Amino acid sequence: MTGTGPDHSLRARLRALRPEAFGADPTGERLARIRRSPNFADGVFRNPEEARHRPTGSTVEFAKIYFEKEARARRAPTGTIPVHPTTLADLARPPASGLRITWMGHSSVLAEIDGRRVLFDPVWGDRCSPFAFAGPKRLHPVPVPLAALGPVDVVVISHDHYDHLDLPTIKALAGTDTHFAVPLGVGAHLERWGVPASRLRELDWNESTEIHDLRLTATPARHFCGRGLRNQQHTLWASWAVEGPGHRIYHSGDTGYFSGFKDIGAAHGPFDVTMIQIGAYSEYWPDIHMTPAEGVRAHLDLQGGSPHGVMLPIHWGTFNLAPHPWAEPGEGTVAAGAETGQRLALPRPGEPFEPGAAALPDAPWWRTVAHAPEGGWDALDGATRVGADTGAADADVNAKTADANANAKTGGVNAAEERRAGSGRSAQEAAPTP
Repeated sequence: MTGTGPDHSLRARLRALRPEAFGADPTGERLARIRRSPNFADGVFRNPEEARHRPTGSTVEFAKIYFEKEARARRAPTGTIPVHPTTLADLARPPASGLRITWMGHSSVLAEIDGRRVLFDPVWGDRCSPFAFAGPKRLHPVPVPLAALGPVDVVVISHDHYDHLDLPTIKALAGTDTHFAVPLGVGAHLERWGVPASRLRELDWNESTEIHDLRLTATPARHFCGRGLRNQQHTLWASWAVEGPGHRIYHSGDTGYFSGFKDIGAAHGPFDVTMIQIGAYSEYWPDIHMTPAEGVRAHLDLQGGSPHGVMLPIHWGTFNLAPHPWAEPGEGTVAAGAETGQRLALPRPGEPFEPGAAALPDAPWWRTVAHAPEGGWDALDGATRVGADTGAADADVNAKTADANANAKTGGVNAAEERRAGSGRSAQEAAPTP
């Protein structure tokens, strides 16, 4: 007989003392399924291409760069980050094209696709940390209160790091009737936080599930996992391809560049829009996060090698997680997009856009609150110029945002039925629920 001795009892008591934010370790059939995965070997999940997930190089040199006074100043905005002031009102109107994307900051994105609503990596907390009093703090408010956002059909999680899987946000969403699509092993965290197993779809790479009339596929990524003091690599990380009756979208999660983007594009693309990680990179961890140039290259790989669709840069601007300047990911993406001819969407947090529209938000809004380079912004080759009215348009945006959020607490989005028009396919589960 196993699992009843003193060692088991001690482990159970220790698990009970574990902070709630650390989540839970996979056990039982979930752990057995992990061990059967073709991506799990020698006790850990493996990347599709070799990757070092611990910082490389000299710790002393890294500390010098990270704590140098001028470099620290450039890692933060010089003023209040402009947030779109009318997000809720905009979302109340159904998208004319059937596809609308709203970047909420960092990697949190609301995708309205073919009458359904998909929320990627929702982080509404003030800090991406297991503690309320420490850890990277949000640099701008969330554009919309979570309670006012309205119904969400599917919440998609890319991996279990704190800036992608947020305890208070998940606990709030657990009280709704939304489904959760997560990589293999991540379901253990969600179940501990109150998400019923019946609403979980837990996938290995290249497995798919259908929720309503959407097909969601967990696709490979080059990253790592872990929330607690012991990082056992027992939860998978993933990017996601989502296909509706009329549109296809892709969310990269966190990943380093790898050749597998071409395979993902061939199997699931081309995409109307990709949401690509372009921030929190460093030469000290080059394998697990992409630079802006690598992000644009990944988008092109996903689209068959040539410019197509729209790329939305994500995973930047909201939290200070790396030694690069705060505005560098945005500037680098603009330059790489101009060099390749790729169409970019550059919305302020909370600004919805339709990828199929003739006009996209494309002004580098961050320049109004970023440290200007030597010689000014005009000295940057290939960069989009700020319009003459950009500064004036942003001057009162934060007051409007505060008013909109205050009103949202007593209101909400009343167009849920309109968003679901045209949905008729029955749900069919293509992957087992543990």
